[in-house]
Amino acid sequence: MAKNLTSREEDYSKWYNELVVKADLAENSAVRGCMVIKPYGYAIWEKMQAELDRMFKETGHQNAYFPLFIPKSFLSKEADHVEGFAKECAVVTHYRLKNDENGGGVVVDPDAKLEEELIVRPTSETIIWDTYRKWVQSYRDLPILVNQWANVVRWEMRTRLFLRTAEFLWQEGHTAHETKEEAVKEAEQMMNVYADFAENFMGVPVIKGTKTDSERFAGALETYCIEALMQDGKALQAGTSHFLGQNFAKAFDVKFATRQGKQEHVWATSWGVSTRLMGALIMTHSDDNGLVLPPKLAPIQVVIVPIYKGQEQLDAISQRVEPFIKEMRAKGISVKFDDRDTQKPGWKFNEYELKGVPLRLAIGMRDMENNTFEVARRDTLTKESVSMDGIVDRLEELLNQMQENIYQKALDYRDAHITEVDTFEEFKTLLETKGGFLSAHWDGTEETEAKIKELTKASIRCIALDAKEENGSCIYSGKPSKRRVLFAKAY
Repeated sequence: MAKNLTSREEDYSKWYNELVVKADLAENSAVRGCMVIKPYGYAIWEKMQAELDRMFKETGHQNAYFPLFIPKSFLSKEADHVEGFAKECAVVTHYRLKNDENGGGVVVDPDAKLEEELIVRPTSETIIWDTYRKWVQSYRDLPILVNQWANVVRWEMRTRLFLRTAEFLWQEGHTAHETKEEAVKEAEQMMNVYADFAENFMGVPVIKGTKTDSERFAGALETYCIEALMQDGKALQAGTSHFLGQNFAKAFDVKFATRQGKQEHVWATSWGVSTRLMGALIMTHSDDNGLVLPPKLAPIQVVIVPIYKGQEQLDAISQRVEPFIKEMRAKGISVKFDDRDTQKPGWKFNEYELKGVPLRLAIGMRDMENNTFEVARRDTLTKESVSMDGIVDRLEELLNQMQENIYQKALDYRDAHITEVDTFEEFKTLLETKGGFLSAHWDGTEETEAKIKELTKASIRCIALDAKEENGSCIYSGKPSKRRVLFAKAY
């Protein structure tokens, strides 16, 4: 199987697009800006979904489902929210088609106009808060800790598979609380859950921080985020968690009787990650040979490829490996025995390398005689001969090593690409020559932030939570600054 991927050095964007398609993750659909997630790509998303779902439930959240359609009037109830999403909304105006009398196929039936137009959800705050109004009467009804797995539509003009599509899959958590402190704690907790997942399952190191006013979610008082760095030196926002204050509760009149018998508006959060995480996974670890997947999220962790001539040899190999396969599955290791006779072993080796399967075992008649497997690691592209005695324990050990190694490699790259800069000239030069996160002083004004973005295409990715106070001068305006923020070009 010839991979023929464009190298990352030659054209990173082209490399990414080719890899997504050739590794059988996704492809463009007949609908502009929308994608088909193929079984192998969806299997990775399912593993992500399963781990996140477990983490949400362990922190007390429950899943529910809310409508795809939102009455147009709902969106206008929170001014900042509608302004933030208005340009991306898809609108349903009619509910029926009819045959064109002039023979032009089907047309919209003008008599089937909706009384109120419906928005295809770009996010669900409005429909959910209208629902919460019916659920909340007293402090005894709080907190509401709800998440939904869903699809959303944002009519993007420039799209790229997984990273930015008109329709994408995600989860969105929406919670209601008795106090401000409880809501802020929830928003911070979910940012930490996302960071834990990114680092310990995806193997992607992230920086936790808050967004500036101009980068904040529409309708939020504070947006917490995790920011990751891709191999081309660009940042990618991997997850956000928003403290919404009482904005949506006031917009939808969600009040509760307090413990003192007063009527107050509830406090809210929302938080979400999407199939954009697939893009982060691909771009953080993969190489010119294809995908490199962290073992914890690989649909197939171990593949066994038999090398044989004739059915008799295949039967002998199959019989020998069967106990090992059972032992692996008993230990929770996902394994595939590829006994297809339609492709040669070399073709299969290439396929599994391209698809990022962490460990590949080859076994032929000589291996049978020597009581060994040839074990190939995807992360280092190294091979070793391993005795069949204790092979499953060795594979388990290797998978754990690989998970750590993949994370450490990404962390070393990220840390080597955080650079402190003190002048605008240095800022511009490093942005083009090195990339990554540039740690720089900023005067705190939206005007300066916008001007830097206009001149360099770099935005403030976050104000890192661990940023220490440090007096300095803004790299652009020269005005006083009390701490550095992280700039980068971003996806």
